[in-house]
Amino acid sequence: MPSKPAKYGIKIWVACDAQSSYAWKMQVHTGKLTSGGPEENQGMRVVLDVTDGLRGHNVTCDNFFISYELRQQLLKKKITMVRTVRKNKPELPPALLATRGREAFSSKFAFTPTTTLVSYFPKRNKNVVLLSTLHKTAEISDREYRKPAIILDYYHNKRGVDNLDKVIGTYSCRRMTWGGKRRQYQFCSPKKDC
Repeated sequence: MPSKPAKYGIKIWVACDAQSSYAWKMQVHTGKLTSGGPEENQGMRVVLDVTDGLRGHNVTCDNFFISYELRQQLLKKKITMVRTVRKNKPELPPALLATRGREAFSSKFAFTPTTTLVSYFPKRNKNVVLLSTLHKTAEISDREYRKPAIILDYYHNKRGVDNLDKVIGTYSCRRMTWGGKRRQYQFCSPKKDC
């Protein structure tokens, strides 16, 4: 992944605690399926796999994990979701995507019975769209940037994975070698002296 600090490695899907960065479940991404074709609804499968066994929690994820069916499956398990949304999705209301005439730090909300969408406009030509099944009201911070509560919760909760990545990068499991020399060990039985 050229855009990431660690360009090479093994991709692992992780569900971890937002406060302690404790890894709840991990799943190694092995690439293509044995059938050879691309996997359908991979994002939904991954989220359902790593949240198996959880109830009454909130999942924070990025815009890779998008699906109406995923939201419904998580709500059945009493799990809410906060995530970013790609702006090219046809189901987004055009009023949330329009930026002409909007002032900086303004927010627009859209509601359904189970979902809240927010469009936050931090600066010119920058529109951030998030979806939440946790939030039901249009709460906005009274601080300088007037960020919606959905965005503040998203930033706060995604720190768990960011911190886990940092810890994994800081602490290595590599071991020093003896420079190619092999040490010989002698094994003795308990009854016999060596």
